Amino acid sequence: MKKTNVIMAITLFAIAGCGGNRPSTDDVITVDVTASYPKKELILQDFMDVEYIPLETTDEFLCQGLLQDIGKDIIIVRNRVQDGNIFIFDRNGKAIKKINRKGQGSEEYVTIIRIVLDEENGEMFVCDSYTRKMLVYDLDGNFKRSFKHKEDARYETVYSFDRENLICHDNSTRNKGQSFMTVSKQDGSITGDIQIPFEEKKFPWLSARDEASGMNYALAPAGNHPIVPYLDSWILVEPSADTLYRYFPDRTMTPFIAKTPPVRSLDPEVWLFAGVVTDRYYFMESVKKEGDAIRQTGLPTASLVYDKQEKAIFRYDVYNDDYSTKESVYMMSRPVNNEIAAWPLEAHQLVESYEKGKLKGRLKEIAAGLDEDSNPVIMLMKHRK
Repeated sequence: MKKTNVIMAITLFAIAGCGGNRPSTDDVITVDVTASYPKKELILQDFMDVEYIPLETTDEFLCQGLLQDIGKDIIIVRNRVQDGNIFIFDRNGKAIKKINRKGQGSEEYVTIIRIVLDEENGEMFVCDSYTRKMLVYDLDGNFKRSFKHKEDARYETVYSFDRENLICHDNSTRNKGQSFMTVSKQDGSITGDIQIPFEEKKFPWLSARDEASGMNYALAPAGNHPIVPYLDSWILVEPSADTLYRYFPDRTMTPFIAKTPPVRSLDPEVWLFAGVVTDRYYFMESVKKEGDAIRQTGLPTASLVYDKQEKAIFRYDVYNDDYSTKESVYMMSRPVNNEIAAWPLEAHQLVESYEKGKLKGRLKEIAAGLDEDSNPVIMLMKHRK
C-alpha cells in the first residue's frame, strides 16, 4: 500500500457477459476508505442466481460442509476441524465417497488448508500448509504425486489457473517480496511470477505476544482473500499496494480497484479487500488495522459496494429473498471458482427458521426435510449468463 505519492483514481472496468472481454475505462471512481457513504439495501436474487444443495446425511457422511470446490459433476467439502476427512458429493448433494489420507507418510497430508478440483484431469490438489506440500490424488483418493511449495513459501490460497497450472498466493511471513505466482500442476515448478508494484511489504493482520503465557497471537480480517476469481480473470489483492489488479489467462494484468488515501498516510492503516464481484456490483470491505490480537477483538470494518449502473459507492446490506424476514447474506465469502460463490447454511438454523415460518420457496421445501443433526445446505450464488 506504500506504492505511490499521488492519489490514484479507481478505474472500474465494464465487463460484458462471462467471456474473455477486456475491460474498458468508461467508469472512473475514487474509493475513499475514510469517507462516509450512503446506505443501500439489495436483494440477492435481483442480481445473482441462487441454488440450494442439501448435502445427504448418513452415518458415514456427517460433515461441517466447508465447501472446497465444485465442478460440473461433483462437490468437494471438508470439516473445519483438522480430522483429515474429505467428502465428495454429486452435484445434487448425494454422498459419493469419503476419503481420509491424513498421516505422516510421504503420500499423506497433516493438515488441509485448501482443496482444488481439476475435474477435467480427474484430480484434486490438497494443499498442506504444515508440511508446505501439495499432494495430488485421483477422485477415489489414490495418491498420484506431490510437490513442495516454493522454497520458504506457504501456499494458503490456491485456484486452478488453466489445464497445466495453479495460481497461488504465498502467505509466509518470511516473504518480503512478491506473493503471487503460477505453478505447474505436475511438479510445482514456477511457471509465472506475478509482479505487483509496492515499496514496503505489509501483512493484513495484527500480531502480539502475551509475555505472561509465552503465546503468540494473530488477528486477521475474515474477508481477506488474496485471490478472488471473477469470470475470466482473477482479482489480486496485495495489502502492500494501494491498487487491486485483475489478472487474465494470457498473463496480462490491469488495475481494477485503487483506494485513497494511500496506506502510508493513515495511522492506523486501512486495508481494502474484494468480495463477490458481479457484472453490476463490486462488493468490498475496508478494514482498519486497529485492535487487540491477544483478546481477538478489533479490526473494525465497513462494507462497501460500487454500483456500476448508478456509478456510485454505498454501504450496503444484501438480503436473501427466500426468507420472509431480513436475513443478511455475507458478500465477502470466498468465491469457489470463476462463476460461483457459496455459503453453508447450518441445518439447525434452517430448522428453527422453518418452524418459525420464516422460509419461502425451495429453501422452505428443503428445510422441511431436515433435522438439527443434518448436514449443512450449500447456498450457491452464481453469476447470471
